[in-house]
Amino acid sequence: MEIAIIDYGAGNVQSVLFALERLGYTARVTTDAKKIQSADKVIFPGVGEASSAMARLKATELDRVIPKLQQPVLGICLGMQLLCRHTEEGNTSGLGIFDADVVRFSNQVKIPQIGWNTITNLKSDLFRGITAEPYLYFVHSYYVPLIPECIATTDYQATFSSAIQKENFYGVQFHPEKSGEVGAQILTNFLRL
Repeated sequence: MEIAIIDYGAGNVQSVLFALERLGYTARVTTDAKKIQSADKVIFPGVGEASSAMARLKATELDRVIPKLQQPVLGICLGMQLLCRHTEEGNTSGLGIFDADVVRFSNQVKIPQIGWNTITNLKSDLFRGITAEPYLYFVHSYYVPLIPECIATTDYQATFSSAIQKENFYGVQFHPEKSGEVGAQILTNFLRL
């Protein structure tokens, strides 16, 4: 299986690579549109700032490539947020795959949310074999509100979309690569889609 990890300067690329290696998979970190288009699965990771991340995607023209991908695509954290229409972070336009606006947590809670939190209302094969309310690792100051494409929710200040899906595009706000056995199961499920 060919797995492409989109390289746009995101901070968690190595941890995603290591997580896949622990599962017995190898992946290619690349900005090459042809390699991304021909991969069986694409992972769109992300730790960073939205406007600079979008600038890097535009510089490599991947902002045009990603929305047209036909294979399963998994956006992680910032990667998920950039799949949306717009984010308040840097007043940045995203890729527009999800018709959603990413918003910032209010100052009524500790920002960023760092640490373990549960996901509930699981509605996708991405969560096959995962029961109850598993804990996953989050690091974020912005979130996707509840939208029709929500496939998991989390409570922090309010209930928000911690996972979304539209056709072949999946997004998770948490970091499966840093979430132990549950995260490994989610990555495995994605690779089996």
